Amino acid sequence: MPRIQPVQSESANAQQSDILSIIKKKMGIVPNILATMVQSPAVANAYLGFNQALAGGTLSAKLREQIALAVGESNKCEYCLAAHTALGSKAGLSESEVDSARRGTSADAKIEAALAFANKLVEARGFVSDADVEAVRGIGYSDGEIAEIVANVSLNIFTNYFNHVAETEVDFPRVPALS
Repeated sequence: MPRIQPVQSESANAQQSDILSIIKKKMGIVPNILATMVQSPAVANAYLGFNQALAGGTLSAKLREQIALAVGESNKCEYCLAAHTALGSKAGLSESEVDSARRGTSADAKIEAALAFANKLVEARGFVSDADVEAVRGIGYSDGEIAEIVANVSLNIFTNYFNHVAETEVDFPRVPALS
């Protein structure tokens, strides 16, 4: 049972209702994480704005989903793993790419470097070494792209922690634990 309850549209105040309507119009559904975040419209708007800003960045939707999967696995967030498995599939990730991203690996060396850097950020709480930055830069990521990797990791840590605290009910198909 969730510790923070999702807002139901029939009990939402005007501000919450507006946000829920925008989400439903854009996505066709209101995922439980967003219905729960809207308990604080400021939190929901912060998440939506950060997510939208990063969608307009240079990293592909596929890579953003792969980062989300790596971070979700690292933080053991069942909700985010389920959501980003579904969203990753919509972004064009195959089942094997989803599995690899959860493991922080990829058949593509450049993607694998981004995932390794993302996992290092999580493990080291951002205190990465010069060598860590040079490794991702050396494989071809610009400083702007490195900044976007950091931002995507940060956004996903937020959603992971939010779901841990809220105990958000998973409303996407659950994914099995990695073997």
